[in-house]
Amino acid sequence: MIQLDGDSLTLESFFKIVEQFEQVSLSPKARERILKSRAAVDKAAQSGQRHYSINTGFGILSKVSIPSDQLETLQVNLIRSHCAGVGECHSERESRAILLLRTNVLAKGFCGVRPELVELCLSLLNHKVHPRIPTIGSVGASGDLAPLAHLASVLIGEGDAFFQGFRLTGKEALEKAGLKPIKLAAKEGLSLINGTQQMTAMAALLLRQSERIVDTADLICSASLEGILGSPKAYKEWVHAVRPHAGQSRSAELLRSFMQDSEIYQSHLTCDRVQDPYSLRCAPQVHGACRDLLSFVRKTVETELNAATDNPLVNPDTGEIVSNGNFHGQPLAFALDILGMAVSEIASISERRTVKLINPVFSELPTFLVKNEGLNSGFMISQYTAASLVVENRILTHPASTDSVTTNNEKEDHNSMGPISARKAKKIIENTQYVLAIEALAACQALEFRKPLKPGRGPRALHAYVREEIPPLDNDRYLHTDMERVAVMIREEEIWTHAHEKGLL
Repeated sequence: MIQLDGDSLTLESFFKIVEQFEQVSLSPKARERILKSRAAVDKAAQSGQRHYSINTGFGILSKVSIPSDQLETLQVNLIRSHCAGVGECHSERESRAILLLRTNVLAKGFCGVRPELVELCLSLLNHKVHPRIPTIGSVGASGDLAPLAHLASVLIGEGDAFFQGFRLTGKEALEKAGLKPIKLAAKEGLSLINGTQQMTAMAALLLRQSERIVDTADLICSASLEGILGSPKAYKEWVHAVRPHAGQSRSAELLRSFMQDSEIYQSHLTCDRVQDPYSLRCAPQVHGACRDLLSFVRKTVETELNAATDNPLVNPDTGEIVSNGNFHGQPLAFALDILGMAVSEIASISERRTVKLINPVFSELPTFLVKNEGLNSGFMISQYTAASLVVENRILTHPASTDSVTTNNEKEDHNSMGPISARKAKKIIENTQYVLAIEALAACQALEFRKPLKPGRGPRALHAYVREEIPPLDNDRYLHTDMERVAVMIREEEIWTHAHEKGLL
């Protein structure tokens, strides 16, 4: 059981709840803060004074006062009107992540909601009721309004949800889980939707994939280095100590480790090649720079996991209610664009290594890594696929975070576009997994031609794992199937897990 308090959620506990379905509860201290901030909202609602979102309309309509007998209707109408998302829906995993993070914001005690609302959110998590949330609709400021409204609709017995593998109406899902919808009180509707939780959830999920990708890229790179009879001298520790970027040092460390016990390298120590192409020699510098960018993203995400993103915010200690801009997604938008840039560069340099493997000028192996070249085309067209994915990534790395469009009749005149950054980053990751899969297949094929010499411990483990399911390419066959399978190995973290279990990472 993990207690939520809005202050102590870590990425580790985030993934335990999202992927391992760890049960959650509300911490007693958080409940105390929630009660205090709720008392301030109730006092404001009864004061006769105008307080944004408590007894007024929203956005440009905030000048409109709402009578006390219509405050519940105001909140329900808000949720219904904001359920305006379109397009593909988030996966259950993504929906669960969004629900968890919004629940954690409410648990922090600065939103002014009742404990009953937080408890219902916790019950949805514990019963695996996952709202059906369209991915498109948020501009990344004033909160992820449309996506979070679809989430909130299930809490009031409307909208759609997934439960036990079925798509149901929100009402049906609650009933089957033994739960009852809630009637929203003053401010609670806006508190459910006014935050960055779509962006933050996606950033957390994509961050882990990206970090795994860089480790996997280092491993695959070492196999490519062996394939073209490259040298690990450029990875020497002292070389990177005199340019002490943390990411660069880490990638160089891994590459040195992967190349240990290499018979292939020992076989060409006296060759006349002085240096390798940049895509291999500079791999620590490029991969490492990507690592450093991801470190920045991690810091941003870890901060946002426990951030109070709502408007207005309620101080539980003083009762002060302040209209503010904590809902603005600019930190996440920048971070997600940076994440996309980092992962895109991993694909870019990976494709260059594939080119070196299939080119006999560099590899001194059969053209396109196949016997009977001419009769067979080998890896010729798989490199075309990698090239097309790299170009698509370059287009997708155009930042969304530096764009903006005005909404709400000019009241909301600067928006972060963070959710667009997230969707782009997700596609970049998918593309990069394919590019790395192609390099891995080409590298493993190159190692076939180096037998009986054995590669270093890293390439040896990679080759053995891939060969458990995919045989060498002796004659042309459908490479699509091979590429898809290795992409799954990367996407599902199979290669990373295997390397980790072998003590390589």
